[in-house]
Amino acid sequence: MTDTPARRHRPVTALTRSLPPWSLLAAGAVAGGLLGGTYGLVRTPQYTATSYVVAVPTQKSDTATALGFAQAYGRVAPQLAVLGDAQVWAGVPVSTLRDSVRTATSPDAPMVSVTATSSRPDLAADMADAVARALTRHAADTEQSTRVQLQQFARAVEPAEPSSASARVTGLVGASAGGLLGGLAVLVRPRRAAGTTGRQAAVPGPAVAADAHGQL
Repeated sequence: MTDTPARRHRPVTALTRSLPPWSLLAAGAVAGGLLGGTYGLVRTPQYTATSYVVAVPTQKSDTATALGFAQAYGRVAPQLAVLGDAQVWAGVPVSTLRDSVRTATSPDAPMVSVTATSSRPDLAADMADAVARALTRHAADTEQSTRVQLQQFARAVEPAEPSSASARVTGLVGASAGGLLGGLAVLVRPRRAAGTTGRQAAVPGPAVAADAHGQL
C-alpha cells in the first residue's frame, strides 16, 4: 500500500512544529541576505549624470512666462524631435535615449534637469548634455514667438561612483525581506492544540468492554 499525501507530509509538519520560532526568522534573514548580496555583486553598476538648462525671459516677457515655458520644455525633451538631434551628439540610438534619459522641472524655478543613466559614466554625461543641447536648439527656433530663451545652466559631470545600490545595501534589503517571510512562516505554521500531549489515550479492548457489560 502506498502512503497517502497526508502521511508523506506528517514528518515535515512535525519538524516544522519542533523548530523554535527564531530559527525560521534566522533562516529567512540569512537566505534573503545571501540572495540580495549576490544580486548586488552580479548586477552591472549604473551611473547617473544630470545637465541643467534654464529658461530666461527676453525684454518682452517676464519670469512667470519663463516658468511656464520651462514646464513645457520639460515635457517636450523626451519627444522624438529632440531625441533625434541628441542621438547625433550622444552617439547612441533614439531608443537608448528614450529609455535612459529623464527630465524634471521645478514649480518655483524656470529650470529643467536632464538626467541620464548608463553603465558607463562617460556615456551618462554625454547623453545628458546631448539632450540638453538639442532642447536649447529647439527652444531657439521658437524664441521669436515664445519670447523665452533657453540656456544651458550647468553641464553634466561624469560621475565617479555608481548610483545603483551596492551589494551591501541589496544584502540588507534581502535580509529584511527574508526575515519578514520567516516571520510570516512562524505565524502560519501549524501548532499543537493546547492541553494535548504526545501520548494518545488508550482505547479499551473488546474483552474489557465485554466484562464491563456483564457486570451491569
